[in-house]
Amino acid sequence: MIERMHLAIVQEVDRCGSLTAAAEVLCLTQSALSHSIRKLEDQLGTPIWTRDGRSLRLTQGGQYLLGVAKRVLPQLALAEERLAQFAQGARGTLRIGMECHPCYQWLLKVVAPYLAAWPDVDVDVKQKFQFGGIGALIGYEIDLLVTPDPLYKPGLHFEPVFDYEQVLVVGANHRLARVAYVKPRQLQDEVLITYPVEADRLDVFNQFLTPAGVAPRRHKTIETTDIMLQMVASGRGVAALPRWLVQEYAAQLGVVPVRLGARGVAKQIHLGAREGELDIDYLRAFIALARALPAVPA
Repeated sequence: MIERMHLAIVQEVDRCGSLTAAAEVLCLTQSALSHSIRKLEDQLGTPIWTRDGRSLRLTQGGQYLLGVAKRVLPQLALAEERLAQFAQGARGTLRIGMECHPCYQWLLKVVAPYLAAWPDVDVDVKQKFQFGGIGALIGYEIDLLVTPDPLYKPGLHFEPVFDYEQVLVVGANHRLARVAYVKPRQLQDEVLITYPVEADRLDVFNQFLTPAGVAPRRHKTIETTDIMLQMVASGRGVAALPRWLVQEYAAQLGVVPVRLGARGVAKQIHLGAREGELDIDYLRAFIALARALPAVPA
């Protein structure tokens, strides 16, 4: 019978790279760990690892078991966490993953009234999933995903919570600051500053520049919104950001939003959740509040 410890051993050996290191993490002796796996291999009738010099290499069966471990262990950990909260009289913790750099400011506006309305629910915001949120949602590492680019997969549900426009941000004295809209070719001599995301996932590329066969003179990445806008304000480049975010900084920093193309680039922020958990009252309440609150400045 496959037990939780077997899954934990397979996962830790894969993560740590050796039986010795995995045994230390799991507070086992190496002999106890090896004995546990040998017993499982005898029961299953197939090896989990093979020796490759000093290294261990997962067999086909071992790879399958590792996949099971990555799916099941987070669910068990979540179940234990939730049950412990129930035992303490708490409702639970809503774990929110961010797959959108500028959305953190928007999220703060939702979290404050939510915490006031649900005093027995904690909120934990995890920004490490900015580029891998779907996997975290499927793997039960988060409960809600904030994303502008939903990826529809079986078992997941996405709800749009607000619309916004992606715009070009330029300094107040920039040559494009007073045009009605910018054309793709007008950016071919510019330094384009973006968040550190693959170009094919950036709207300014996949919805504006790439279809026109245009590339900026240089593509520079900056992780922090404040620094990005300071660079734009000082004439070090241009950026593409949500209009609502730019409007919050425009007067303070001296930056100007300009429409990308005659029709603009329209986007939506979505909240993603697992379909089987949409009936959890405090999760559903967060989605409803996010949709009801004025999301962006007028």
